[in-house]
Amino acid sequence: MPKIISMPIVGYKVKKEEEQPTVEEQKTAEIVQMHEALARPEMLLGSTYKVKTPLSEHALYMTINDIILNPGTEHEMRRPFEIFINSKNMDHFQWVVALTRVISAVFRKGGDCTFLAEELKAVFDPKGGYFKPGGKFMPSLVAEIGDAIESHLKMIGLIVEPGLDKHQQKLVDDKRAEFEAKQSEAHKADYKGDYPDGAQMCNKCMTKAAVLMDGCMTCLSCGESKCG
Repeated sequence: MPKIISMPIVGYKVKKEEEQPTVEEQKTAEIVQMHEALARPEMLLGSTYKVKTPLSEHALYMTINDIILNPGTEHEMRRPFEIFINSKNMDHFQWVVALTRVISAVFRKGGDCTFLAEELKAVFDPKGGYFKPGGKFMPSLVAEIGDAIESHLKMIGLIVEPGLDKHQQKLVDDKRAEFEAKQSEAHKADYKGDYPDGAQMCNKCMTKAAVLMDGCMTCLSCGESKCG
């Protein structure tokens, strides 16, 4: 039965066929992005990191599994998918399990997950932190986990660190060579790790590598100098 129009017609529009997406739009739509509904593949690529701290006689073993998106195409990406932490030490079992589940959920959510490393590295233990071999300061065990995550994200290319350019690196190398040349053989024997035993912690890179040179504290790791 035809519908009766009871109101006056004030305008009209010709209905067009739905516009077809362009080839470029179709290609973009086919690119798989990281999202929480993405099904877990049967196999994932994993990297395991050993975390040994003076807080426990047993090490933590942290495994991060990555998923490869759009394999074999120009849009191929490697993204973290899940994290597991295992140790013989059961003292931290509850919060470690909780932390791994939250981190894994953030990984699978998609988007920028690099903030996790900075947030975890900023957690301080009220009992005090410790120095890793090589002189790098770790304020807590949680910060150590964050540091390992940051290393992994750098390895897969999610975090790109500018680092020192050739001129800056040469300056640091020259400063270090100059400092070592001034030390006696007895002093050199006192080296622990990569930097002199008496080195102070650098406030920029948090490494025990700052030494007094020409009346100014200079970091032999990152080149930071209070004299500019």
